[in-house]
Amino acid sequence: MQFSAILTPLALAACVFVPSLSPAHAQGRDNSRLDAVIVDMAQAYKVRDRKRLSSLLPQVRGYVLEPWAAYWELSARLEDASPAEVQDYFARYAGSYQEDKLRSEWLLQLGRNRDWAAFNREYPKYRMSDDKSLRCYALLTDHLATGVNVNAAVMQTWLGQKDADEGCAAAAEQLVKDHSMRAAEVWPRARLGMENDRLRVATQAVGILNDSWVKTLNAIYLNPSKYLDDKLTALRPQTRELVSLAIIRLAWLDPAEAATEVNHLRWKAQLTQEERSWIWGVIGKRAAMKLGNDAVGYFAQGQLSQMHEDHLAWAVRAALRAGNWKMVQDAIAAMPTAAAAEPVWTYWHARALLARSESEASRTEALSLLQSIAGVRGFYEQLALEELGQRINAPQAPEPLTLEEREIARNNPGLTRALYAIQIGLRAEGVREWNYSTNLHVRGGMDDRSLLAAAELACRAEVWDRCINTSERTRSVMDFEQRFPMPFKNAVLARTAKIGMDPAYVYGLIRQESRFIMDAKSGVGASGLMQVMPATAKWTARKIGLTDFQPQHITERDTNIAIGTGYLKLLLDSFGGSMPMAAAAYNAGPGRPRVWRGGVGAPTQEAAIWAENVPFNETRDYVKKVLSNTTNYAAVITGQPQSLKARLGMVGPLDSTVVDTSTELP
Repeated sequence: MQFSAILTPLALAACVFVPSLSPAHAQGRDNSRLDAVIVDMAQAYKVRDRKRLSSLLPQVRGYVLEPWAAYWELSARLEDASPAEVQDYFARYAGSYQEDKLRSEWLLQLGRNRDWAAFNREYPKYRMSDDKSLRCYALLTDHLATGVNVNAAVMQTWLGQKDADEGCAAAAEQLVKDHSMRAAEVWPRARLGMENDRLRVATQAVGILNDSWVKTLNAIYLNPSKYLDDKLTALRPQTRELVSLAIIRLAWLDPAEAATEVNHLRWKAQLTQEERSWIWGVIGKRAAMKLGNDAVGYFAQGQLSQMHEDHLAWAVRAALRAGNWKMVQDAIAAMPTAAAAEPVWTYWHARALLARSESEASRTEALSLLQSIAGVRGFYEQLALEELGQRINAPQAPEPLTLEEREIARNNPGLTRALYAIQIGLRAEGVREWNYSTNLHVRGGMDDRSLLAAAELACRAEVWDRCINTSERTRSVMDFEQRFPMPFKNAVLARTAKIGMDPAYVYGLIRQESRFIMDAKSGVGASGLMQVMPATAKWTARKIGLTDFQPQHITERDTNIAIGTGYLKLLLDSFGGSMPMAAAAYNAGPGRPRVWRGGVGAPTQEAAIWAENVPFNETRDYVKKVLSNTTNYAAVITGQPQSLKARLGMVGPLDSTVVDTSTELP
């Protein structure tokens, strides 16, 4: 269905409270007062100040962000609101993000209250359809109404959640109570909680099976060795799984000790092959995350087909470090089909086939795999392109947008509200509404031309993060001018030329750090375009000669660029010009990449393998994206074909004759 056909009536219906975002409108005296009121309401909502929200709401009737104000006021008192009030809100703000957001909260409340009749009336109207708890509640209502078996769907949804939830746990509990779901189907959830150090996840799952076991599980979490030592007599069947959880917890703390424990005769006879394989998967994963040379051996003691897909991902990483291409193949083959099809594993599968070179058929299969992902969209797509003997070029620009396409985007009420909210400092709210308008309002999201038009709208407003993120969602076309914009071009080029830095590398890093948001601030205190920490900023300012630097200067554009590029240059020099290692150091601090490169005797390996083995998920993703960004920016800046592989190079231990200057860096 065309986006324009859906949004045009909505835009007309919503125009009573979504005025144009003209400069006069944004700067008018009355609107300045209303802007202050809405910001005040946003703060009141954070502390659930119902009285203040109710008193301020009448002041913003007819204002562009009225749907937000009304949402905050009703959401803060939703537990006490009447169904009529909720339905009135849905009708008044029909089609908006705020309507759908409130509906999700209302549905969760109906689920908690087990009001299935009301839940079933509302759930089909829920457009986002991305809340996993609500998905499980909906599956539960299907089971209750028809007796249909929903076990697999509930478990797939539940296992995909990192934290303890209400909907999937409620569904699992009811299914267990109805004897539809077996205990064996619930234990994997407890295992995942324990192996990822999320005790609440584990206790929630175990509590569904037997509430009296929760106390035991807490004791296991605190001291798994003590629990295992106490179990010297024959196991009862219901405690076998608790032993598994104890060894899994031990693996989190000490993989080597857990490996000794799982091979102990008293457990070897009691644990099933499936339980032992899962445990070996956890032990191997923890050893691989510590870059241990014994990780491959641990994985080999279990059956890959009975391990979780996260274990298999770490099995591939460990095998890459060890040069064990057979295990790379075997672990990817054991992955669920959807996981194995991801570009990362498609690429390494192809590389394994090429490395083993068992037959011409294997080579043909490898080339077919590479061709299936080759392109410029991301790290592994670019590597696949180069593996096929090609280079990275900026794609041809799409056909220019029509006036009608631009007008549809400009008149979209959700995009209008989102940009206005961001403009007055409500970035989190604006981002959520923007994402909803582009990704979730219509099933499957906007079509490519509508996404390009929305991205252009954000670019022109200099809301660079929404410009980039929206343009990245296009499937059949790519607009590199949108995806890889160059704000503050003169300042960046001048600074990089002065200190001898590759501007593509700096742009690639800024794009990943802040998406060019001037006042960006991270949860740990990093600030500005290049997300510099206060202590690092102070140290770098002294190093590069900014004698008058004060902490408040870090959010100033030129100062942030000077300090950020100065620090990046120091990192790059200290790591021998290695872009991957400097990027890792910028994200995780210089001490960690020093450890990750290995000491004397460690292998020198492709930087792609080194990056894939970075233990921190965030830093691993960061390094790959910065290098991918850099390569694409270089293609845009130079207009010439580029090589990601050349920028990656090799990573190995520091030459003993070279002074490690990275130890001086903060």
